Amino acid sequence: MSKLKIAVQKSGRLNEDSMALLKDIGISIDNGKDQLKAAAANFPLEVFYLRNGDIPQYLRDGVVDVAIIGENVLIEKGQELVIAERLGFSKCRVSIAVPKASKAKCLKDLEGQRIATSYPNTVNQFLEQNNMTAQLHIINGSVEIAPNIGLG
Repeated sequence: MSKLKIAVQKSGRLNEDSMALLKDIGISIDNGKDQLKAAAANFPLEVFYLRNGDIPQYLRDGVVDVAIIGENVLIEKGQELVIAERLGFSKCRVSIAVPKASKAKCLKDLEGQRIATSYPNTVNQFLEQNNMTAQLHIINGSVEIAPNIGLG
């Protein structure tokens, strides 16, 4: 019998709620610490614990059949993937930070400015919704320092 393969976030906001959801529907997962894959004891299912940003590619490649993933990651890396169901947990929001000394006091003050982000598709959607343009500087890693080193 083939097993359903589901990807969940290895660590982070979605992991705990994802595992609770599986438990709530009666699936018993026996996973040890730092395990990357675990089988359900009572259902033909395997859980893959993956980096959030890698999950869309595993779905595209057919390594997993389904995934519990943040919509923000789909916007950035998996726009062609289908959302089967919104689960209603682990909300996030777009925030824009500026240096304390900045003269920018409202969103429109950022018109035409440079914005550093790890989420270019999300920021572009946000800017479009607010009828604004900006130059995006794509960064990864320690993004919170960007405004203080002149990238925001």
